Amino acid sequence: MLLHLKNILTNDELKTARSLLGDQAAWIDGRHSAGTQAQTRKNNEQLTQDSEAARALQAMVLGAIQRDPLFFSAALPRKVFNPLFNRYSGNSNAYGAHVDGAVLHSKSSQQWVRTDISCTLFLSDPDSYDGGELVVKDTFSDQRIKLPAGDMVIYPGTSVHRVEPVTRGARVASFFWVESMVRSDEHRRLLFDLDMNLLALRQQHGETPETTALTGTYHNLLRLWADT
Repeated sequence: MLLHLKNILTNDELKTARSLLGDQAAWIDGRHSAGTQAQTRKNNEQLTQDSEAARALQAMVLGAIQRDPLFFSAALPRKVFNPLFNRYSGNSNAYGAHVDGAVLHSKSSQQWVRTDISCTLFLSDPDSYDGGELVVKDTFSDQRIKLPAGDMVIYPGTSVHRVEPVTRGARVASFFWVESMVRSDEHRRLLFDLDMNLLALRQQHGETPETTALTGTYHNLLRLWADT
């Protein structure tokens, strides 16, 4: 399931992020954190994880996703890999087609996280740079994604994806992964669809015997599929 989540960060949070992610930030070669396959295709800059700016930004992003009910419904998070931050500009401007590692070790939490869901939170206004589209290979076609600052896209960690070359300006974003309580993308999609339709039914008709019964079905499926 590929899903666009709007307004994850507030305007004030975006201003703070941009002030901490300027040229003065502790940018390093992004290949330092890449696996064997990705090192040959990754050409960007990444904020060093042990800086004060990184820790402040990680807390901001984690707080933002925790207050977003749509993120919780879609991801059903069990663990979240500490958010990372990258920049595409100048000669460090692209990331070729790759698949994220299946299990990653978080330096922040010292946890191993299975990468069921990949997340990209856009921090640059789309008009401030050319190129830089996140391209995710979906079932029937490539999805080209370039979102407003503060918006986020989530998609299956199993997807082949790439970042197109940035030819003007700088594309800055946060990226991280989620280990879901529900491992199967198909099962998460079914639960999300059921949850969204239940919400719509309650808004139209209030709580009814039918919505109560369907809520029971949702939780019984979650009980069947979830690991905690």
